Amino acid sequence: MSYKVDYHMHSYYSDGTMKPTDLVRMYKEKDYDMISLTDHDGVDGIAEAMIAGEALQIKVIPGIEFSTGYDFDGRELELHMLGYYIDIENEALKARLTEIRKDREVRNEKLLAHLNNLGYELTYEDLLQRRGQTYVGKPNFARAIARKGYEIENLWEVLDTVKKDKISTFEAIELIREAGGMSVLAHPMKTKNLAELRSDAFWESLEQILRDLKKHGLKGLECFHPSATEEDSLRLVELAGKYHLHITEGSDFHGE
Repeated sequence: MSYKVDYHMHSYYSDGTMKPTDLVRMYKEKDYDMISLTDHDGVDGIAEAMIAGEALQIKVIPGIEFSTGYDFDGRELELHMLGYYIDIENEALKARLTEIRKDREVRNEKLLAHLNNLGYELTYEDLLQRRGQTYVGKPNFARAIARKGYEIENLWEVLDTVKKDKISTFEAIELIREAGGMSVLAHPMKTKNLAELRSDAFWESLEQILRDLKKHGLKGLECFHPSATEEDSLRLVELAGKYHLHITEGSDFHGE
């Protein structure tokens, strides 16, 4: 029996634009059987999504997406690690998420100052899209810049000027494991400083990374994602099979 699934999406509790309840309702209307809310570095929307899932009779898996740092041949890669079936009340997870949020707030203050120094008049309030918002990420900066009518060449490079301290990939895998979940490497075709490599070098490097992460407890690979072509997905499925990893699919939905 096959299921219609989407294991990767974001609500307005991170850098998405929709409420968790509205997300669940939308997926129910599209006849999905199973979804997972995977907000960045936080689980604030999970309870709301699961309550909506029960009411609407669609299975909602508690999830998360960590932005992590991984040392690869002397250079740092930013790997995104998805976690599924996590216990959102796990104390170690909650404590670390609080620290990560503080690190993000420090980065945001520095990035806001940097943009102001470049002549773009933005305030912290400009970055907020709703009352009570606690998460601010680079997409929030991008939306605020667009609303102000500013056009910045190489916008994402400018937003990457100020880096946020990231937890290590291995720590993220362990946090997910301690919270009773399974870790999955997200959208490998989007990995900065890896996706730019020529084809053979990319696949060789990715396989080397998967071998290493598997030793540290990696359980799955996101093989189907908008960044992957059909050919890419087939090769990712082959790699997942070779290293006995679960195969997942996700749209990385942020909003209509």
